[in-house]
Amino acid sequence: MSGKGERPFFSLKGKSDDTTVHPNVSQGCQGGCATCSDYNGCLSCKPRLFFVLERIGMKQIGVCLSSCPSGYYGTRYPDINKCAKCKADCDTCFTRNFCTKCKSGFYLYSGKCLEKCPDGLEANNHTMECSSIVHCEASEWSPWSPCTKKGKTCGFKRGNEVRVREIVQHPSAKGNPCPATSESRKCIVQRKRCQKEGKGKKNREEKRKKSNKDESKETRQESKGRAARRQNREQRENNNKTQPKKRKAPNKEQDLAPVDTAH
Repeated sequence: MSGKGERPFFSLKGKSDDTTVHPNVSQGCQGGCATCSDYNGCLSCKPRLFFVLERIGMKQIGVCLSSCPSGYYGTRYPDINKCAKCKADCDTCFTRNFCTKCKSGFYLYSGKCLEKCPDGLEANNHTMECSSIVHCEASEWSPWSPCTKKGKTCGFKRGNEVRVREIVQHPSAKGNPCPATSESRKCIVQRKRCQKEGKGKKNREEKRKKSNKDESKETRQESKGRAARRQNREQRENNNKTQPKKRKAPNKEQDLAPVDTAH
């Protein structure tokens, strides 16, 4: 029974005692309420909805929701579904004793919210969980590189060769750090002279140009010679055609007849 000046009594089960039913209780409610009052809001919910009390200043109002808000977990009963508060250090929970997300300053581990992670685990400030410690892992070494000195492979006897490896698993905050990913050692090779690529290339280019120039010169001279010979031959032929043919001089011996001296 409610006393004078007190707010009316209602049952979370949605079933009010006949002796305590307030005249403001209504059956035609909005927002998923099965029964409600002007002062207390929802008194009971429609099937499958969760009943939860929301505090507004100094007043608590009943509301009906399809799922429980953050900081609450839902429980279903034959006569009512209701939302209950999680533990104080828990932001969201599955049950009161099993947290799924902790509030700031706590780390989640096996459904509990801890200020410090157990031994063998480390706090992950990104997920706010206690995680296993991860150590660094590296791949196998590569073969040794050719012996070099100042980036060259010739012109020296003593140089250096290197080998490398890759990081395949980066460590967590408390994990073992990664080892060196490169190594160098001294090496000895048979000295060989370096060919000056720029100068050799330039000399070859100059020789090629000179050869082409000489060939061009010989070709031009040969062409000039053929042209001169052809011109001389044509000129002789023309001269032969224009000059009259000379008569052949008689043979003096043939003109002299024998003198008969006989009487």
